[in-house]
Amino acid sequence: MSWHPQYRSSKFRHVFGKPASKENCYDSVPITRSVHDNHFCAVNPHFIAVVTECAGGGAFLVIPLHQTGKLDPHYPKVCGHRGNVLDIKWNPFDDFEIASCSEDATIKIWDIPKQLLTRNFTTYKKELVGHSRRVGLVEWHPTAANILFSSGYDYKVMVWNLDTKESVIVNPVRTITCHQDVILSMSFNTNGSLLATACKDRKIRILDPRLGTILQEASYKGHRANKVLFLGNMKKLLSTGTSRWNNRQMALWDQDNLSVPLTEEDLDGSSGVLFPFYDVDTNMLYIVGKGDGNIRYYEVSAEKPHLNYLTEYRSYNPQKGIGTMPKRGLEVSSCEIFRFYKLITTKSLIEPISMIVPRRSESYQEDIYPPTAGAQPSLTAREWLSGMNREPILVSLRPGSQPLSPRPLPPEKPLSTPTARTYPLLDHTAKLSAEDGQRPLSQPEGKAPRWAAEHRPEEKQPWLTNGFDIFECPPPKTENELLQMFYRQQEEIRRLRELVTQREVQAKQLELEIKNLRMSSA
Repeated sequence: MSWHPQYRSSKFRHVFGKPASKENCYDSVPITRSVHDNHFCAVNPHFIAVVTECAGGGAFLVIPLHQTGKLDPHYPKVCGHRGNVLDIKWNPFDDFEIASCSEDATIKIWDIPKQLLTRNFTTYKKELVGHSRRVGLVEWHPTAANILFSSGYDYKVMVWNLDTKESVIVNPVRTITCHQDVILSMSFNTNGSLLATACKDRKIRILDPRLGTILQEASYKGHRANKVLFLGNMKKLLSTGTSRWNNRQMALWDQDNLSVPLTEEDLDGSSGVLFPFYDVDTNMLYIVGKGDGNIRYYEVSAEKPHLNYLTEYRSYNPQKGIGTMPKRGLEVSSCEIFRFYKLITTKSLIEPISMIVPRRSESYQEDIYPPTAGAQPSLTAREWLSGMNREPILVSLRPGSQPLSPRPLPPEKPLSTPTARTYPLLDHTAKLSAEDGQRPLSQPEGKAPRWAAEHRPEEKQPWLTNGFDIFECPPPKTENELLQMFYRQQEEIRRLRELVTQREVQAKQLELEIKNLRMSSA
């Protein structure tokens, strides 16, 4: 549709997509067959969650990230909704908390246990009841803890404060009622001070998420938007949709002036929805088409032509949905800058696809891994509701590094838990407690961010499977590490076999004693 230059100088010009091998995929996964235009997949460094088929209600699977291969057909589900699950999102500040929304008009918050599930999980932490029709989207605030947004088919966007004691929350802190039709997409800017929405009435709106007022509105007739996305701090929006001639199209907008797009680009004549993903650290834009097997990627610049086409990952397997790994879960040793999890319904398969910058050196590449948003909130819910805005707390992806801006949160006790969730300065507190002869203060189980757990090995409570910690032990990166893990597992198997043999001998001895007692009594 549009002409792309053959050459452009860029460090990301040779980025390529590398699909995982068959043994590193997730096979026999009953992926949902819902026609809703959502991702149906959410990923964090510990788990992959995917919406699944379920009789008599809605459910989704939560699979530990390392548990690749063929899935047990009786693998336990997270179920509790009375209707189909339409969207799931992990809490960006808690890798064990996930939100789900459903056709039953409710949103549920789940605390996923650390140990592997052995039966269907039905105990939710909180239930949010406020929408009058089915809820299609949920979105966590990017910088404030315990703030969740939801949009439903009642044309409303609701803001929820989860920092309460109630297990059932009926009244949201804010209801935004400016939309005239179904909301198709929601996106926050970097600090969460602006919310962009795409609506079925063909309008893109930029809202104040606290007041619910419309700051900008686009009613451009030449582009019908389905998805909208803030492009980091570039003060630009990207939308995907269709043109007047029903070609799939993307458009770039100035967030201060939505009257006319800065640029439009027709892609093809297919009918599937285009999902946009933006990497703030590399300024790369990925366009994933529902029903396609391809992933296009671009480099975004402030100067014209703004969208610079790089290349395209091609595959014959069409994707039903897609999930993305947060930056803190990537393999920096292999120069991986993005990772997709592709849902292939025709094969009941989840296929990881790594976007890799080819480099000869195996050392840490500082130029492609700038400081990125970590797993620590920069605001409490009360601070954000009072009108404060802060940028995300950044971390370095270099192995063993600490947060670059460890600003302590105010000593405010969340109402939902008896222990204050104060993430920073944990090492310093533990050191002082050790000097006083006391046990170091610990976070509620499963609530500490990943960087805190890495720097407090004395407080880890490992969950051992085959001799290694399934959550804290990283996957092997070299052949030597793989051999070490293999020998460790073999030793654990040998030990367990000896234990089973001892138990069998003891059981036979007990049987003989029982037999002798019966004969003597007779």
